[in-house]
Amino acid sequence: MKPTNRFLLVFILGLLSAIGPFSIDMYLPGFPDIAKDLNTTVATISLSLSSFFIGISVGQLIYGPLLDRFGRKTPLYVGLISYVITSAGCAMAASSHQLIILRFLQALGSCAGMVASRAMVRDLFPVNKTAKVFSQLMLVIGVSPIIAPTAGGYLTAAFGWHSIFIVLTIMVALILVGVHFYLPESRKADKNVSLKPTLIFKNYVNVLKEPQFITYAFTGALASAGLYAYISGSPFVCMQLFHASEKLYGWIFAIIASGLIACSQVNSFLLKEKKSEQIIKRALLFQSITAILLFVCTSFGLLNLFGTVAFIFVFLCCQGFIFPNSSALSLAPFTKNAGSASAMLGTIQMSIGALSSAMVSFLSNNTALPMTGVMAICATGAFSILLIGHTIIRYKAKQEDVNEETAEMISNL
Repeated sequence: MKPTNRFLLVFILGLLSAIGPFSIDMYLPGFPDIAKDLNTTVATISLSLSSFFIGISVGQLIYGPLLDRFGRKTPLYVGLISYVITSAGCAMAASSHQLIILRFLQALGSCAGMVASRAMVRDLFPVNKTAKVFSQLMLVIGVSPIIAPTAGGYLTAAFGWHSIFIVLTIMVALILVGVHFYLPESRKADKNVSLKPTLIFKNYVNVLKEPQFITYAFTGALASAGLYAYISGSPFVCMQLFHASEKLYGWIFAIIASGLIACSQVNSFLLKEKKSEQIIKRALLFQSITAILLFVCTSFGLLNLFGTVAFIFVFLCCQGFIFPNSSALSLAPFTKNAGSASAMLGTIQMSIGALSSAMVSFLSNNTALPMTGVMAICATGAFSILLIGHTIIRYKAKQEDVNEETAEMISNL
C-alpha cells in the first residue's frame, strides 16, 4: 500500500471513528445554555449524553451482522445518512425529552462509522500491525476532544447551542462524501451470513466464548468508562463547582485531550520494542494509582481546579496506551466475523460507558466525588479484570494446543 493511500485510508477511518466522540464532546460546553433554554437542569440534559451512549450500544449490535452480510460500505451509508437527519432534528429540539430521544437516534447513526472503521482495520491490515493502526486512528480521534469542546464553547457563546448540531450535520455530510469517493470496500457482501436472530445471537455468543476477547474487551471498556465518567461530570465540576467559563472549559478539555493523543503516538513507538500485552498492563497499573490518589485528594478537599485537571490529565494519558492495545488484542482472534466482533466490542465499551455516565449523574451531590469515585472504580476494576483474564488465558492454553502466535502472546502476559 502506497504511503499516500495509507494516510488517506487511515484518515477517513479515523474520521468515521471520531463521529461519536465529536457528537459527545462538542455540545458539552453548551449544557448550561441548553438547560436554561429548555427550562430544565444540567443533570437532566446530562441524560441526553447517557441516551447517546445507550443508542451506540444498541446500534452496534445491529450493524455488526449487517456489515458481515452486506459488506462494509452499504450499512455505513445508511448510518451516516440517518445521522445527518437526526442531527438536524437535535438542532430543532424544543424540549429536553425531544433532545434525549433525538440523541438516541443520532447515536444509532453514528455507531455505523465506529463499527465499520474497526472492522475495516481488521480487514485491511495484518494482525501484528493493527495496534499501530489503532494508535494512528487515535491521532484523528484525539483531535475531537481538542477541537470539539473548544469549538462548542465558541459556537454556543456566538450563535447559541443550536449551531453545534448544525455544524455536526454539515461535518458528517462531508465525511459521507469522502467515504463514497475515497474509502475502498474491504469486504464483499456474503450471502452465507445469516440475519436470522437466532444465528446472530449464536454468533455473538461464540465471540463471547473467546477468553482473549473477553479479557481485553472488558479491560478496555472499563478503562474507557473512566473517560466517560470524566466527560459526564466535568461540565459541572469545571463550570459550576470551580466557576470556569465556557471558553476556559473548552481549553481545559483540549489540554487534557492533548495528553491522550500524545501518549497514543508514543504507544506506536513503544510497539517497536514492547508487546501490546506488556504496555497495557503497566498503563493500567499507573492509571489505577492515579485514580485512587485523585479520589482521596478530592475527598479531603485538597484540590482546586488546576490540581484536579492535573490528575485527570495523567489519568487520560494512560488511556492513550490502553485503548489501541486493548482494541487490537480484542479483535486479533477474529477474521471472518470481524464485523460482529467489532460490534460486540463497541457495545461492551459503550454500555459500560453509559452506565458510568449515568452513575455520575445519579450520584450527583454538588461535589467532584461522584466523578472521581467512578473514575477510580473503573481504573481499578479494569486492572483487576486484566489480571484475572491473564490467569484464565494461561489456564486455557495449558488445556489445549495453541498456535505459535498465541504462545508468543501468552509469554508476554
